[in-house]
Amino acid sequence: MSSTQGAAKPNWRGIPREEINWHPTVDPELCIGCGICVLNCGKNVYQFDYEKNVAVVANPMNCLVGCTTCQNTCPQHAISFPPLSYIHKIIKKKGIIQRSREELLANKAKYAVK
Repeated sequence: MSSTQGAAKPNWRGIPREEINWHPTVDPELCIGCGICVLNCGKNVYQFDYEKNVAVVANPMNCLVGCTTCQNTCPQHAISFPPLSYIHKIIKKKGIIQRSREELLANKAKYAVK
């Protein structure tokens, strides 16, 4: 039996994560193997190929939708993402703004300035 069997599938704002094509791509020609992306990513998206001295996107569905921290910190510009307009289209199409407002109102104790 798989350890993930029966586990809740991840989603983003109510959308199954596997339906959202958002994750980094590493260009191995540009990657210098510094590992900043591997060490910086709190979502465990990356692993490191020590033989080839490059970062590898091993867990793409772990990537937080909209996050581009690894791309922004890569000194060689070896990491790319789909355009942000891709996410903006999903937000409009799926009514995410209204759902976000509803969630904020339902959780005032959690999100209110104290």
